[in-house]
Amino acid sequence: MQIEFLGTGAGSPSKQRNVTSIALRLLEERNAIWLFDVGEATQHQILRTTIRPRKIEKIFITHLHGDHIFGLQGLLSSRSFQGGDEPLTIYGPTGIQKYVKTCLSASESKLSYPLNFIEISEPGVVFEDSTFKVECDHLDHKIECFGYRITEKDHPGELLVDKLREAGIPSGPLYGQLKAGKKVELSDGRILDGNDFIGQPQKGRIVTILGDSRKIDASIKLSENADVLVHESTYGKGEAKMARNHYHSTSVQAAEEAKKAGAHKLLLTHISARYIGRDAYELAYQVRDIFEDTRVVNDFDVFDIPFKG
Repeated sequence: MQIEFLGTGAGSPSKQRNVTSIALRLLEERNAIWLFDVGEATQHQILRTTIRPRKIEKIFITHLHGDHIFGLQGLLSSRSFQGGDEPLTIYGPTGIQKYVKTCLSASESKLSYPLNFIEISEPGVVFEDSTFKVECDHLDHKIECFGYRITEKDHPGELLVDKLREAGIPSGPLYGQLKAGKKVELSDGRILDGNDFIGQPQKGRIVTILGDSRKIDASIKLSENADVLVHESTYGKGEAKMARNHYHSTSVQAAEEAKKAGAHKLLLTHISARYIGRDAYELAYQVRDIFEDTRVVNDFDVFDIPFKG
């Protein structure tokens, strides 16, 4: 599992940062990419990565401001020309379906794949299968906005091959039955319980990706024990009043929320064009006394999300 930043700027693109888009790379877990927000020119950013549009399985939209959705119609259309025939599902606030369908209809764009919509109006689980669960909750922005919590299901424990060999069990079909947790009777009359030869389950990872928001308790709930918390930082230390007036957060507020939530890593994005060069990195430096593992991210930064030890 990796997280890759395709755009890290706020409001409008700059020479240093494109507008918001984040890719959760789940190639090993489900051979897919999930996008969170698709700002203008996201497909251009993708051209500079190893991401293949046909691998994009789901798109989660936090809110309907232009810097988070203006890249959708181009990406969706280009996916048709790049071998994308697998279904794609877009999750987002009420209105996302109307927006996308209007854009496609007005431009007479035809897609080669099924496009599904799940519009969200209330907190709760928006997706769940045997590998992942995605939950959302309301944030506090000028328009309806959501944060997402992505929880990987625990991985089954590994078969303890050394323990089987110590018990004199040769490799073969029996190993598969034991790994499935079945009881197996051996030729010598012994009965083995597969659960006795399976290690502890590997705890799944948690990623929280928040949209634009003022400081709000829902952010803390969504971020509880997250391996990675992606939080906007449009404003810096000493700018709390300005952040509140514009429905955004400061780096200090993000760090305080990460600390209260018990998150493990804080990645600051949605950086205002007012912060250039070293000034942008100061957003992280000024809060490391609150939350040490804080980074300001740049376009095309990629972070591995390892299992806990």
